[in-house]
Amino acid sequence: MARSVVKCTNCGKPNRLSPTAEGVPRCANCHQLLPWVVDAGQEDFDAEVTASVPVLVDMWAPWCMPCKQVTPLLENVARTNSGRLKLVKLNVDNAPDIAARFGVQGIPTLLVIRNGNEVDRLVGAAPQPQIEGWLEQHLPDGMRVGNAR
Repeated sequence: MARSVVKCTNCGKPNRLSPTAEGVPRCANCHQLLPWVVDAGQEDFDAEVTASVPVLVDMWAPWCMPCKQVTPLLENVARTNSGRLKLVKLNVDNAPDIAARFGVQGIPTLLVIRNGNEVDRLVGAAPQPQIEGWLEQHLPDGMRVGNAR
């Protein structure tokens, strides 16, 4: 399985993340929580959506303009919520079987997965406050979606 490289928002050091990491990722240098953002494919999707925190799946395609608008918003939400959620990005053109398995008919499609099961979805581009409000209801007690922009 491929490892993703994530830059620490505290010290700036790059860190390699294992898709099946236990717990939540921390910076190897300063030990701060890291934003957990990974790209998944057909082969590793099931491993990537297994996490100790809720998983936000972004189903997108490179030719989709609304997808390109949503991507930085989702990455910002992941940064703001380091240690609270995992963002898994799936290019549906490269993983049509996964898209079909989830019945994706339009993109971007956002899924919330907990314990391996889809618990909610949001179809179409939305502004960051709407995404945060939608996602907040799926985070465990005490977790709140931040508003850093």
